[in-house]
Amino acid sequence: MNPAARKPVEQLRESMRRDRQWRFMYSTLDLELDVSQGVILYLEGLHVSFDGFKAINDLNFYVNAGELRCVIGPNGAGKTTMMDIITGKTRPDGGTASFGRSIDLLQLSEPEIAALGIGRKFQKPTVFESHTVFQNLELAMAGDKRVFPTLFARLTGEQRDRIHEVLTTIGLQELLDQDAGALSHGQKQWLEIGMLLMQDPQLLLVDEPVAGMTHQEMDRTAELLLSLEGRHSVVVVEHDMDFVRSIAKRVTVLHQGAVLAEGSMDEVQNDPRVIEVYLGE
Repeated sequence: MNPAARKPVEQLRESMRRDRQWRFMYSTLDLELDVSQGVILYLEGLHVSFDGFKAINDLNFYVNAGELRCVIGPNGAGKTTMMDIITGKTRPDGGTASFGRSIDLLQLSEPEIAALGIGRKFQKPTVFESHTVFQNLELAMAGDKRVFPTLFARLTGEQRDRIHEVLTTIGLQELLDQDAGALSHGQKQWLEIGMLLMQDPQLLLVDEPVAGMTHQEMDRTAELLLSLEGRHSVVVVEHDMDFVRSIAKRVTVLHQGAVLAEGSMDEVQNDPRVIEVYLGE
């Protein structure tokens, strides 16, 4: 091949590299997460109102690095709005939100926050149903998400090892070649958690992970979330009290946009305020 013809080919090959960091990502990637105080998430004095309704009302909430925290509360307590603020979907009227000691989340967009290492799993699983379990994890891998490079770039041995590691974590290693659409509801939930893990998040927000699951699937989900503790910081929003009790060391109760109580499951379950506004309903 003559030099003139080789140059476009080399440019195409360069554009397809999975490990390439694009210029628009540099500023976000250069931000350094500081958890020297042991805290990965700081929400302080947050306020959000929608048409006069105070969805978040002077909220102060902290999550330690490597912690598995459960958040409970009645409908309208502010759980979803809190996660929307953390991920950049909603901007508060006042207060601060920091990732580690120094990264101001309120100055970043949703894609920038995701690139920093904050992943969110919604209640309804969203997977590529016509693709295999393995392909779903491959598509979710951190890197260039354009269609052409994703379809044609070859996986490295390290990347394949990472996919198999996540398959083992989520318990789907025997189903790697099965279409995601054929999975059970619980298996789809685990696959989506795996897709987030492929991006190696520092903080994982999980919304009602066991809704619609069988008891066996709930037990497996508890094992999965507990296995992430220490390696990731995990915030689980859940209504099923038996499930929360099975995984929680520390529980935060939200009510009317603020923290009502915080402590072990036994402590919050026996708090008269919690009994009145939530557990006693």
